[in-house]
Amino acid sequence: MPHRASFRPKMSTFSAGACDGKPLGRIGAIVASTIVLALLGGCNQNGQTATAHAPPHVSVLAVQKAPYTVTTELAGRTEAYLISDVRPQVSGIILERKFTEGAEVTKGQQLYQIDPSTYQAARDIAAATLDRDQVLLDQAKQKADRYSSLIKSQSISQQSYDDVVATAGTSAADVESAKATLQQAAINLGYTKVLAPISGLIGRSSVTPGALVTSNQATALATVTQLDPIYVDVTESATDILRLKRLLDAGKLLKTAGNAAEVRLKLEDGSVYTEPGTLQFAEVNVSETTGTVTLRAIFPNSKRLLLPGMYVHAELDEATDDNAILVPQIAVSRTAKGDATVLVVGDDNKVSVRVIQAVRAVGDQWVVTGGLKPGEKVITEGLQLVRPGDVVDVSAAKGA
Repeated sequence: MPHRASFRPKMSTFSAGACDGKPLGRIGAIVASTIVLALLGGCNQNGQTATAHAPPHVSVLAVQKAPYTVTTELAGRTEAYLISDVRPQVSGIILERKFTEGAEVTKGQQLYQIDPSTYQAARDIAAATLDRDQVLLDQAKQKADRYSSLIKSQSISQQSYDDVVATAGTSAADVESAKATLQQAAINLGYTKVLAPISGLIGRSSVTPGALVTSNQATALATVTQLDPIYVDVTESATDILRLKRLLDAGKLLKTAGNAAEVRLKLEDGSVYTEPGTLQFAEVNVSETTGTVTLRAIFPNSKRLLLPGMYVHAELDEATDDNAILVPQIAVSRTAKGDATVLVVGDDNKVSVRVIQAVRAVGDQWVVTGGLKPGEKVITEGLQLVRPGDVVDVSAAKGA
């Protein structure tokens, strides 16, 4: 018989989990197959392992209506209430300076003493001239009285009487002239005492004792500045000025005593000036180049905290909206077109995007005039975790 070669298939060995490469046997193969099927059953169609995700957690704020005061901020600078240059009104030598530079002076306080000797002499001469003219007037009047009786009896001529009357009139005019001269001499003598024209702080002196000064010279001897109260000058467009006047007349501005608009002041370092001022519509001309009007507010300044030339911001309350909706700025984003949007959580905890009208930034919030209703929940924290259509787990925002 011919020899047949017998072929017996060799069973392969499954070595998964075997460290020595020996066959696992039938039980081992069944266990390995079960593990492989479990792994394959745990994969999704994309080959990724399926795991259960909890809904993202976000913080929400339920928006509500609240009173909101519309405030306008105007930049400006402080100006002294009164400024007066001290100048001599007579010429002479400065004998003495009677004030401390930088000190407070009062109106009428003597600041300088000019040498009065020549002016005292002029006054004395004027007084003596008046006395002489008064004596001559008395004599002329007595003579005129005597001639008055004589003319009635025709003991003297009419010409003689007329001359006596004319002499009396001339003497009376000389007396009046002498009085005026004496008054002028007394005024000049008084001007040798240079007095403070207003109350306030006086600056440095431009002259020292021994200096020669002349009447009405161009250089001031010193300058007195009144700082209490003090002005704040701000600029605003003519259109806004008309609007502010209408709001003031309509009673929509915060009023103080005297029916003037109340103004608050913010200093250059960001601090708030504690004493409120009042707004005055002092300027009546509109700048042809800028189209703006200068407004003037007046503030008390008893502590001298405000100095002329300081850069400040005047805050004016224009009107109050009792139904305003405020939304934190962190909850608002902008589209490519610039539209303001927020993410709103509905009653079913599903997220939707909402376009709103955010018209004004107030601190860290936006004033919203449209797009939201009271009670709607706006996401303030966790915005980066969600997209429109997602279902979320919500909690109230801190400080809501």
